[in-house]
Amino acid sequence: MTEKLDIDHLRQWVGRAQEATDIVTAQLVKSLRATLFQEVGEPRTGDAAPFTVHWCLAQPVFPMSMLGPDGHPTRGGFLPPVPLPRRMWAGGEIEFLEPLRVGDESTRTSRIADVQVKSGSTGTLCFVSVEHSISSPRGVAIRERQDIVYREMTGTQAAPAKAPSPPPKAQHRETHVSDPVLLFRYSALTFNGHRIHYDRDYVTKVEGYPGLIFHGPLQAAFIIEMAAKLRGGTAPKKFTYRGVQPLFEGTEFSINANDSGESMELWTANAEGQPTMKGTAVW
Repeated sequence: MTEKLDIDHLRQWVGRAQEATDIVTAQLVKSLRATLFQEVGEPRTGDAAPFTVHWCLAQPVFPMSMLGPDGHPTRGGFLPPVPLPRRMWAGGEIEFLEPLRVGDESTRTSRIADVQVKSGSTGTLCFVSVEHSISSPRGVAIRERQDIVYREMTGTQAAPAKAPSPPPKAQHRETHVSDPVLLFRYSALTFNGHRIHYDRDYVTKVEGYPGLIFHGPLQAAFIIEMAAKLRGGTAPKKFTYRGVQPLFEGTEFSINANDSGESMELWTANAEGQPTMKGTAVW
């Protein structure tokens, strides 16, 4: 039975802030390049890191005794103690101002921007928006808003899906396989203990999904790198994205783009071509 959700209590977390610092190392850059199917190379001091390397930096570290049954830290602390059991990265917005580089000391300043409760087809949803500012020795490098959604446990079987619409056509497309090793590597790089990404018994028997779940940030990372590659290696000034449906391990997935010149529509898709994350990039 889920504890009663007290929105007035949870909104007391709005405005809370914290700061964390880390170093962009050559080893981290090599590992992230390998995970994103890029040429690994031998990164040297001053070389630009992958655009979403900040998601690997200064991740919170808690002792094992402080982890909950899902592998996340027990509720409370910086994030509000939302009593809904399922937690997912729903989407967000990123502004890229300056690349992070090998050797940089990077500082992330984070603030709880909003807490909202809504009703959806799966029951009660609680959205927590977190604003981040990531700086390097050269100044602010990235501004970001992350939207985290908490929801109820709805049982072991999902409702039958409606007939899918025809998959969108893409001007540009890359395909890869979402195997468990890829998911494990990204969990390790981001120090993400969430069991839905590596514990098949947990994700299928407790949360009721058909398999391991592909990280939302990893999908966004692939999308951003593709967008930059299509624009000569330049990251978008702003990238807005949202999760559409889960992407599971063991299947082919694609990264897709349609470029209108002024902006670029991007998405990841499952083996059937149905979008799993959608984003818009502008330069």
